[in-house]
Amino acid sequence: MTGLALFICLPHTIPMNHDFFTIISREAFEDLLRTFAPLPTEKVPLDNAAGRILGESLQAAHDWPLSDRSCMDGYALDARDAFGASEQNPVYMDCVGAPNVDANPDMEIAPGQCVRIATGGSLPEGADSVVMVEHTVSMDDWDEGTATGTIEIRKAAAPGLNVMRKGEDAKSGGVALAAGVELGFREIGLGAALGFTEMTVFSRARVGIVSTGDELVGVDQEPRVGQVRDVNSYTLAFSARRAGALVRTYGIVPDDIAGLTAAVKLAVSENDLVLLSGGSSIGVRDLTVQAVEAQPDSEILAHGVAISPGKPTILGRVGDTPIVGLPGQVASAQVVMFCLVVPFIRYLQGQEHAFDVAKRPVRQAVLARNVPSRQGREDFVRVRLEERFGQLPLAHPVLGKSGLLRTLIESQGLTVIPADAEGAYKDAMVDVWII
Repeated sequence: MTGLALFICLPHTIPMNHDFFTIISREAFEDLLRTFAPLPTEKVPLDNAAGRILGESLQAAHDWPLSDRSCMDGYALDARDAFGASEQNPVYMDCVGAPNVDANPDMEIAPGQCVRIATGGSLPEGADSVVMVEHTVSMDDWDEGTATGTIEIRKAAAPGLNVMRKGEDAKSGGVALAAGVELGFREIGLGAALGFTEMTVFSRARVGIVSTGDELVGVDQEPRVGQVRDVNSYTLAFSARRAGALVRTYGIVPDDIAGLTAAVKLAVSENDLVLLSGGSSIGVRDLTVQAVEAQPDSEILAHGVAISPGKPTILGRVGDTPIVGLPGQVASAQVVMFCLVVPFIRYLQGQEHAFDVAKRPVRQAVLARNVPSRQGREDFVRVRLEERFGQLPLAHPVLGKSGLLRTLIESQGLTVIPADAEGAYKDAMVDVWII
């Protein structure tokens, strides 16, 4: 049966008599989100692992580096032989060779001897430090062909100077990278150095987005008075993709219980998380609740959260698949997306501390004006940052209706007024969550 046929056939049998449940705090809402299990892991090629969360610790099969290696072009020596060396009081040493950079030097230097070494070259036995070539002078008896002769050392050395120690990056049999770390260029580099062609990572979340509302039209259509183009499908998809998710959109569904129920059924069958945009405000929020409850093994977990904007957010589940009903107003939907849904996506993808505010990109700023607030809810105030030389930036509140895109375009972040406060005063130091 096609999706269109499903939309037509499902009956409208459930009365619209739902109302908000008891409004819960953002922290309580996050606790409910944590009841869903993170996604399973999968193996991916090393060059596809960037940005993913490591699902299984990497155990080194060998030391890395394999030997003590030089960080600089210079001379490898025993640091004791260069003790106290300086330009005014140089030390003279016998250079006895220059092993190839890719060779394991089969030699041992005696006291007073050194070898010329290139960056990355392995140190011979008896050497524990490297003096940079810039701090040396080749004397008259120097033979360039054999790299032997007398070298004037003009800088003191200490054990380990300019040396990468054997096993300093990873020890054989030890954990090189612990599960749960986000794989950036550093971690990918270590994996490559240790010979891992694949990484075990948490799966990317499949996120389905359904926009609802009789007033919505496609972005390619000319709206008449009373209609608006579907903005949320695009903005929500962008934010989800930026969090690493794989996004599928399901178009616009009218405020019709049969069509919405069918759309929920289809989206749940194809995704790990379903976002319903527009069906949580007063007047039509019953449709979202009914569409979720019409599914087998379903439950509404939360019906309202004490944040502004974003109060009418709904959380439900169908089987093990979470469903979040977002406000239709674009600013409200994005605030909920930033403060709850994006961290939830990251949590599903294995980021253990995804809800930890301290892990978010935060800057300190000074509030530019008084901001009133209503007690009993957290106010997420959009702010514009004005940079100041030698001082914290000023945070200018960008006030406006939650349906206006301007308030998002003109802001760089969000600052939170706690639920127990009646506002925030000018010149107060605030944390701004960069969005």
